[in-house]
Amino acid sequence: MTYYQFNIHDVALLMTVAECLLLAIFQSILPTRSRHDGRLLTAFLVIVGLASACTLALWSDQFTFAPWVEQRLIPYLLFTALLLKGPAIYFYVCSLTRQNFMFTRRMAAHVAPACLAIICISVFDISSNDLRHTPDPGQLLPERAIAFVWDLASVTPFAYALAALGQVRRYRRELNNEYSHYSEVELNWLMVPVWGVCIAWAWTAIVHIVAKFSSDYVADYMGIVDIYVSFILINAFFVYNLTYAQHLLATRPEAESQKTTPDESGEPSDLDIEKVRKGMEISRLYLRKNLNVEYFSSEIDLPAKDVSTVINRHFGTNFFEYVNSYRIEAAKVLLSDPSKCDMTVLDVLLESGFNSKSAFHRFFNRLVGMSPTEFRKRASAAASQARNS
Repeated sequence: MTYYQFNIHDVALLMTVAECLLLAIFQSILPTRSRHDGRLLTAFLVIVGLASACTLALWSDQFTFAPWVEQRLIPYLLFTALLLKGPAIYFYVCSLTRQNFMFTRRMAAHVAPACLAIICISVFDISSNDLRHTPDPGQLLPERAIAFVWDLASVTPFAYALAALGQVRRYRRELNNEYSHYSEVELNWLMVPVWGVCIAWAWTAIVHIVAKFSSDYVADYMGIVDIYVSFILINAFFVYNLTYAQHLLATRPEAESQKTTPDESGEPSDLDIEKVRKGMEISRLYLRKNLNVEYFSSEIDLPAKDVSTVINRHFGTNFFEYVNSYRIEAAKVLLSDPSKCDMTVLDVLLESGFNSKSAFHRFFNRLVGMSPTEFRKRASAAASQARNS
């Protein structure tokens, strides 16, 4: 008779543990964008591997350990891992999207949920059997304490996933405030694994809630999805860090950026407004490819934070939109000039300061309401009509 030692879900967990450890070792020797992002991704991989190993040990009958390991140690390791994976992925995203990211003492507060779970397990003497809801005979279970640690472990990672998503969106706004052009490929690919953890950990929270109001059979089958999603996510983050993370642009430190937000800064002076306007209309700095706010501010002799204040508060936009609106106007002049009819659309966009065909077409269609080719045709037809009249 054939005897199967592991089911397919146990094998998936074993593969997740093994791959997390291998990728963590590989990641630790790779060059990284900063000294923090590689370590944080390594920590995330180790934490996910530990959580998967503890889950396997808790629910699989095929593993036997010393009683103190199985009943006492595994609950501590499991909930520590479950409650640290959220901060690990959040800080990893922060290290990618913040220039000169540094750990501070205040960040120690992010281990509070894990410490709270450890204290709860210790005070109420929660064992693995308690977590499986198979108590020892005669033992009075602290049901509320067990429900609390499971609730904490199910909801907390999702909250950190949302925070990571918010950090990526904040980074996009900072890029718009500091660069006239940037590649969105790296940023869009970062959104894929971040949205992945949001959806996966939201699913974990949903499964936990469903388990309270439905049969264990339904909850178990819903929970199995977590195993395979986790396996996909660790590969997604590793591939992203290996392929795209090195190309993300740096933004100004958060403390400096916060000073330039419209709600916190005062009204710009007329002199500052005039400097920004002259930089665009007289010096035509928008024609410089890859223009950023630091270079622009040095050219007009105005601090970068004051440039941002002028553009945000007076012109009601960000640096990215402001510069490219001038470029579109320059492109319209070239496209409607009969003497420039030999120029291709590519020539026009390069002459206008753009260096991305997709960005040029996207902006042109949005601001003008038609494609560059259609605009040229209409301008040519209008010029012919004017000559004939």
